[in-house]
Amino acid sequence: MDLRNTFSEADMQQIKAAVHEAESKISGEIVPVIVPRSGYYNIANYKAGIMASSLVFLLVVISDKFIPAYAVYDPLLIFLIVITGGLLGAVLPNFSDTIRRMLVSQVHMEHAARQRAENAFLKEEVFNTRHRTGIMIFVSFFEHEVIVMADRGISKVVEQKVWDKIVRDLTESIRKRKITEGIVAAIKQCGDVLLEKGFKKTSDDVNELRDDLRIN
Repeated sequence: MDLRNTFSEADMQQIKAAVHEAESKISGEIVPVIVPRSGYYNIANYKAGIMASSLVFLLVVISDKFIPAYAVYDPLLIFLIVITGGLLGAVLPNFSDTIRRMLVSQVHMEHAARQRAENAFLKEEVFNTRHRTGIMIFVSFFEHEVIVMADRGISKVVEQKVWDKIVRDLTESIRKRKITEGIVAAIKQCGDVLLEKGFKKTSDDVNELRDDLRIN
């Protein structure tokens, strides 16, 4: 999935403007990060291969019992047919995100998304603010996961349920295919939260992190 084709230049500018607007009132940094997927999930290929080879073997048994005209009796040929079916099944998830997603547990995807978010938090240096007041809005499309991660300067005064509400709203917007609108709204919500908690912009405040949408 090429996310750079998902967002037009106008979308990118709209998101950047939303970050700039939110940060013009607060002493915090808001960093939106989008990734196509958080893991490769090779387990899906293994599962698909096993399921396909099992299905092919079952069809061989059924044909032997009920359709003698199509029965295969040569053990080597049966082995080759089953192996071929398994190999074809194993590559199928590479061409369908839907199939791959069906073969990976939700727990596995949530764990991968959390790890990728933590890596992105470090990579984008969201922690690198004077008062540790960075917030990352992280979206992983394949897993349908949204994570809002705040640095310790903010997390110690904002309850988790506040971030959960922002996550739910953004997830709903993405489900409705209103991705840009959802990200812009999430950025505004984060800005409002910081303003409400007293993180107001000071005279010596500087823009410590760029305002662009990060697509990794």
